[in-house]
Amino acid sequence: MKQQVLTFYTKLLAHIRQPLLPHINVHRPVQKLIRLCGEVLAAPTENEEIQFLCIVCSKLKQDPYLVNFFLENKSKKPETRSPGGAEGVKESVLAPDTGQPPAEEQAAAAASSSSPTSNNNNNNNYNLVSSLLNLTKSPDGRIVVKACEGLMLLVSLPEPAAAKCLTENTELCELLTDRLVAFYKALPQSMDPLDIETVESVNWGLDVYNLKEDAAVFTGKRALISFLSWLDYCDQLIKEAHKSAAAVMAKAVRERFFVSVMEPQLMQTSEVGILTSTALLNRIIRQVTSEALLQEMVYFLLGEEKEPEAAATVTQNPLRHRLIEHCDHLSDEISIMTLRLFEQLIQKPNQHILHSLGLRSLEERNYLENKPQEEREPLENGQPHDAVDLEEDPLFGDDLPPDSRLSGSDWLSSSPPQSPDHSKSEGKTEVHKIVNSFLCLVPDEAKSSYHVEGTGYDTYLRDAHRQFRDYCGVCQRWDWRGNPKPFEKCNLEIPFFEGHFLKVLFDRMGRILDQPYDVNLQVTAVLSKLSLLPHPHLHEYLLDPYINLAPGCRSLFSVIVRVVGDLMLRIQRIPDFTPKLLLVRKRLLGLEPEGINIDHMTLLEGVIVLEEFCKELAAIAFVKYHAAASSSP
Repeated sequence: MKQQVLTFYTKLLAHIRQPLLPHINVHRPVQKLIRLCGEVLAAPTENEEIQFLCIVCSKLKQDPYLVNFFLENKSKKPETRSPGGAEGVKESVLAPDTGQPPAEEQAAAAASSSSPTSNNNNNNNYNLVSSLLNLTKSPDGRIVVKACEGLMLLVSLPEPAAAKCLTENTELCELLTDRLVAFYKALPQSMDPLDIETVESVNWGLDVYNLKEDAAVFTGKRALISFLSWLDYCDQLIKEAHKSAAAVMAKAVRERFFVSVMEPQLMQTSEVGILTSTALLNRIIRQVTSEALLQEMVYFLLGEEKEPEAAATVTQNPLRHRLIEHCDHLSDEISIMTLRLFEQLIQKPNQHILHSLGLRSLEERNYLENKPQEEREPLENGQPHDAVDLEEDPLFGDDLPPDSRLSGSDWLSSSPPQSPDHSKSEGKTEVHKIVNSFLCLVPDEAKSSYHVEGTGYDTYLRDAHRQFRDYCGVCQRWDWRGNPKPFEKCNLEIPFFEGHFLKVLFDRMGRILDQPYDVNLQVTAVLSKLSLLPHPHLHEYLLDPYINLAPGCRSLFSVIVRVVGDLMLRIQRIPDFTPKLLLVRKRLLGLEPEGINIDHMTLLEGVIVLEEFCKELAAIAFVKYHAAASSSP
């Protein structure tokens, strides 16, 4: 009988064109039917129940105001059952990502779903959500997916009362977080970071798998895909949800998953555990797209502090401090993976990330020398008289179509930043000097790119142009100042501290001649991403060789200068340095087969990375100048 009634109402609501739900003689029996759905797991009427609930959800999506008819007052209609409490949603993760519990847990789940809830003191019941939550525990994956789709429709309704009821009077937050925790805990303790990074991305509900094939690829692939699929569902649900509901759900994920489960994993001392948890966190960062969840994740990782860092306060947030320290870990694998994590983080569209990692330390520009002009010593920048003319570069000619030029780049109207020794009228000359300052940093005897075709400075221009355009598109929504903060308004008396993150990066950069090749590549990748950001202080600090640094301060350029000075001394002690350097470059490019071992391999590889990084910085400086010139009136 129940099956026939459900089918009748489903067809009636699906085919009738007149709005029936507002009529009391219709929505009251519909409410009673909703309360009957999901009472028993694996019931013979489960398919009809989910079809009925989904058609009700679709009708509410069409006319959102109707949802108010389905928020029942508890004082008038006391509930005899409620969806399972927090215990009822803890699932086994041996099942696929849809989250069905195994057979031996179904009885317990059913029992918990029929037990009364005594700790809910709010006034309204949202039985439509409660029934859908119960059906997400079904052993039938198709039912689970349908129930998740119904929840997706309900969270997106614009009615504030429904959004409040959704998070306060239902177990939705518990379902999301408990299942996420369960899937995470089912992952192997040790996994290859490459497997985590390269496993195919599966959207929730579209997961088709073969246990034997998955196990043959790598152990834990099924569990990993299940975790990532459920994470994708949580992310999409928060993305679609009403703003107030999204904030509550995102905060629940932060407290019940990130803080309770992931933080102990990231703070552990086991190198294998650190590597696996960092790789998983990197994958999570890559996958999260909802604004609310990204914000809570960033606060979890970096803290909510906005004031400038000081050397004495770097340990204020233990997790942030530990992650940054891992960028300079004894294990090269952990260092590389953590640097990749920060590279991924920097590219996310969230202003607090960049403020926390760098901008807050540069806000007062107290890295600049606070002396009158006549007391300053002139700087020697190694500017050659035969500077290469880049004005006619075909990629950045003045005949570019208007739509390919970067708009809104007034932040660089004074870029490249003018030192007191160079007037603004010399703008074009200035960019050549900056570009050549980077290109000429590495001495000729340590250069090898001009011996190999297709490795010139111009190869970096196109990538820099594309990446900078993408960054400008992201950063336009933020209230970044157009020009550097006026010198007279800066508090230059505060001692300058570059910030923990930049300190570790500069320390790593200073050891580029003694570090493995892969570590150097990752360090320079993060620094180039920061250099691309369209903020005047970052641009000045990282890309202007002409700034007068305050005593005891260092910039990216000054760090590289010191590395080059060390290199000049070491070159003299290595016989046949240039031929060896060229051979190593050709091997790295695959132009020469691997042969006998070469002495000083780490140093030679470091010199090659240093040369390429200087060319990349030169390209970035030129692209940023061209963007400013093309956008200025």
